Amino acid sequence: MADEQEEGEKKKGPLLKIILLVVVVLVLVGVAVAATLFFTGFFDKKAAEAVAEAVEQEQGEAPGLQGAKPVAAKSADAAGKGDGKGDGKGDSKGGKPAPKQKATPDKVRFEQTYLELERPLLANVTGSRKVIQIKLAIMTYYDDRVFNNVKKHEFALRSAVLDVMRQATEADINKPVFRTELAEKIRLTINALLEKYEDFGGIEEVHFTEFVVQ
Repeated sequence: MADEQEEGEKKKGPLLKIILLVVVVLVLVGVAVAATLFFTGFFDKKAAEAVAEAVEQEQGEAPGLQGAKPVAAKSADAAGKGDGKGDGKGDSKGGKPAPKQKATPDKVRFEQTYLELERPLLANVTGSRKVIQIKLAIMTYYDDRVFNNVKKHEFALRSAVLDVMRQATEADINKPVFRTELAEKIRLTINALLEKYEDFGGIEEVHFTEFVVQ
């Protein structure tokens, strides 16, 4: 009986060694496969796919999210001061003109638009036999509705500008800044009338395309 027991133990010894060797080999193979998948990003891809699927499921379950598209945010840039030179009324509410913005990467800039009045304006100089003859071009940062208002009220605007011109004296004409001052007075006058009739001015600058004193 002792001999049989010894023989059984001798037979079991090599068998256990083989089993242990097989287990070690399988463990090493598993570690190698896992390491390969880890370094190739397999697990990251799986995790990302799982997160994406979870997000899609949540969006599909939430009401109103299916087929939703992102909406671009809108920003409004107010221009101006209360003298009609961009007086803050230039939004699109109530059909009022809005500033025409330039696409510049560094800062917000507005696009200038010009309109020249076709007919010249002629007025006498106060206290003198001299006359002033001018042609005007006006500039705005706003849309075409400003110029449409100018054309609509052109007769009233021309009359008001002529009144401004008639106030000039010969001493005023001799000033170096006469043209600049006259242009600003005309701009303020035009804006005041447009605000009276249309609740909005919008004229930023007045330029002389012709200027004759004789």
